[in-house]
Amino acid sequence: MKKIITFGEILLRLSKPGSRRLFQGSTFGADYGGSEANVAVSLAQLGDDVEFVTRIPDNSIGEAALMHLRSLGLNVGHAVRGGKRLGTYYFEPSAAMRSSRVVYDRDDSSFNTLEHGDIDWEPVFAGAGLFHCSGITCATSRAALDTTMDAVRRADASGIELTCDINYRGNLWRYPGADARRSLDELMQYSSFIFGDQNEWYVASGLEPIPFTALDESYRFDRDAYRRYFDHLHALFPRCRRMLIAHRNQLSFNHHVNAGVLWAEGRIYTSRIYDIQPIVDQMGVGDAWVAAFIHARRRWPDDDQRCLDFSVAASALKNTVPGDQNLVTEAEIIAGLC
Repeated sequence: MKKIITFGEILLRLSKPGSRRLFQGSTFGADYGGSEANVAVSLAQLGDDVEFVTRIPDNSIGEAALMHLRSLGLNVGHAVRGGKRLGTYYFEPSAAMRSSRVVYDRDDSSFNTLEHGDIDWEPVFAGAGLFHCSGITCATSRAALDTTMDAVRRADASGIELTCDINYRGNLWRYPGADARRSLDELMQYSSFIFGDQNEWYVASGLEPIPFTALDESYRFDRDAYRRYFDHLHALFPRCRRMLIAHRNQLSFNHHVNAGVLWAEGRIYTSRIYDIQPIVDQMGVGDAWVAAFIHARRRWPDDDQRCLDFSVAASALKNTVPGDQNLVTEAEIIAGLC
């Protein structure tokens, strides 16, 4: 089966141990994150042939990040080197009624200072069947946006399938002339599968979302309302064949209710409700969802319900795994469906 390509920034994650606040103590646990890297890692754990393309500093810190990705089964042969530093974020875990906190330090990172033309896409796309990217990459800089869209157009012209995660992060769209709505719309016009939560779909489309008010597994979806909603979305993004809304209701900081709704070529599918407590780590849940759906579409291409169920089960399991990346197998996810 042809390889999968993802493109984005890998970040160094520095987390406080236990329930400590960012200003407490002198130690941090170090790990790696970044949406597209997380997707690639999940796909590799599920057995897919996947390559992650990025830009890292030409020093030991950049090489350490690539070693981490290689150790998890990723091809990083087309990563480029340059710039000053690896992007970083600091994570303070939630506890009781206190929410988690994230502080990003990405300015002047190697990826943030990427120049359009740094990536030679022709050898990257040789033998590729799918290219996945997200709104986060488009938000980091004008050059990253231009590089992403250049890759998208090249992939589309070569018959490579495009998938995207809306991944709207309002605080990232800061470069001169940044226009999230317009840029996301262009990216989504090429995509065969689009993933997002309620707010992200609202940002991308302007359509008011359908409230998700589940408190437990007894909740029932209004399929007719979703059918009307997705009919409007499909009119906006006519090339898209599958659209997924990820739902998460945070009943407390360590108790979440997760579910998903899939529109697949005119049909509505809904998942079971996952009542998850305690939450071990909620970072990367959406990335786990995306990766599992991409994998499932290749594994069971004629069974959309199974693809949805598999992807929601994978995202539920991610809540139990520390760190950004969903280090679970296909067999473990299938077991979680029972």
